[in-house]
Amino acid sequence: MTTTQQPPAPAAAPAPLRGLRVLDLATLFAGPLAATMLGDFGAEVIKVEHPRRPDPSRGHGPAKDGIGLWWKLLGRNKRTLTLDLGAPDGRDTLLRLAASTDVIIENFRPGTLERWGLGWPELSAANPRLVLARVTGFGQFGPYAHRPGFGTLAEAMSGFAAITGEPDGPPTLPPFGLADSIAALATSYAVMTALAARTATGEGQIVDMAIIEPILTVLGPHPVWYDQLGYVQPRTGNRSRNNAPRNTYRTADGYWVAVSTSAQSIAERVMRLVGRPELIDEPWFTTGTGRADNAEELDRAVGGWIARRTRDEAISAFEKAEAAIAPVHDIRDVMDDPQYRALDTITEVPDPELGTIRMQNVLFRLSATPGAIRWAGRPHGADTEEILTELGLNSADIAALRDRGAV
Repeated sequence: MTTTQQPPAPAAAPAPLRGLRVLDLATLFAGPLAATMLGDFGAEVIKVEHPRRPDPSRGHGPAKDGIGLWWKLLGRNKRTLTLDLGAPDGRDTLLRLAASTDVIIENFRPGTLERWGLGWPELSAANPRLVLARVTGFGQFGPYAHRPGFGTLAEAMSGFAAITGEPDGPPTLPPFGLADSIAALATSYAVMTALAARTATGEGQIVDMAIIEPILTVLGPHPVWYDQLGYVQPRTGNRSRNNAPRNTYRTADGYWVAVSTSAQSIAERVMRLVGRPELIDEPWFTTGTGRADNAEELDRAVGGWIARRTRDEAISAFEKAEAAIAPVHDIRDVMDDPQYRALDTITEVPDPELGTIRMQNVLFRLSATPGAIRWAGRPHGADTEEILTELGLNSADIAALRDRGAV
């Protein structure tokens, strides 16, 4: 599908990554999301898709009027180009693009780019300053490198699933792309680190991002605990082995709230609030692990108190006591929450296909050079002719590429 409609002009505010060109060759989901994050702060991102096999995210999840809604988020701030990288013409065109590109993000199985004649020797010869981010399930080497890899496998292998769920239940996987999203954050950070190094050396390099690794990092000290103590954290449901009370509790009007007491002072405020100040004097109460060992008693105290109050009453009382509580939101609540509204976390984006779309805003706020959503995900191949014209091809060249199926 192609269209002559052009994306809106970039926002007037200065963007910190303006002038940076990124080619997004990746699919599902870590690599493309990393490219989205760079585009949100001004990078020129060109999404490269196969002419006859669009990015699968266009068909993932619910659609409206045949238009995939996930793509509208994942494809925002990207121009779309069709190119068959496995065809000689597609390879040559990609190398021409690489010559004026800062970053390429790809997630093919190791060896795929090399088979097409687009490995690091060819890409770096075209542009020695290029940063090539390779995002795969298991990395570029090792016994699993050539296996198909997805975030679900990383959630299983990292230890995340093993500690998630009720003690007597099965290991539990998240119902969304957790490992992919963490890897996307890590990839965008890695790309910026490589670009900073390029400033000093003048040369690009390869980023090897294995999706199984960033999620293991965010799990915290589990390897150190096991290495030094032989300790393997069990599944504990909503409880923590590091502090208590920490759980979800049901209110009198049928809602749920979450309570956290990671700080000792907060734990003490909660027990005073719920009418059990004598527990503060127990020797075990002075440490998070001591409180965790007595979670049953603490949960009875907090849960019983909350169960006799409505959600608004419980939250108001916790706020007055300067104790930590939050409602358990579903997406309907998120869209209406006054704090999210104040932050503009869910923002409105005009779209020529669907009208106004509400989606997550850029990831963070910068006071002087903010990011912006300039447009939502574009149709498949919408900007092919424009991009190839910028590359120096004329209409006859582009028509020839189309005739040969390269674009």
